[in-house]
Amino acid sequence: MKVLNNIKAFGLKVLRMRGLKYIVVCVFGVLIIGFLDENSVWSHVKNQRRIGELQDEIDKYNAQHDNNQAQIRNLNRDPKAMEKIARERYFMKADDEDIFVLSDDDRSTNTFVNDETAE
Repeated sequence: MKVLNNIKAFGLKVLRMRGLKYIVVCVFGVLIIGFLDENSVWSHVKNQRRIGELQDEIDKYNAQHDNNQAQIRNLNRDPKAMEKIARERYFMKADDEDIFVLSDDDRSTNTFVNDETAE
């Protein structure tokens, strides 16, 4: 009982403190501003991290844009470059040429049953 009386006396002393209500309000204010509010420190840190990721993406797309602009300038200046792209990407050919496309695809072969051919 003595321990419970000591705890009760300590609790009453704390409650009678004049500045307790100000301390409690400040602690709750810091908790709300720091973690619970939509403009909290926590959301600010998450937003800064997201800004960094988006900045990296912007840099990647700017580099890709510069590369594409260089290719466009090259195509406008050199007709051989246009012919090279047409041949490599779109398999275009001259009238007197044949094109053989070699593929690395792993396609299953048709199996023949009883020496019959697949149609």
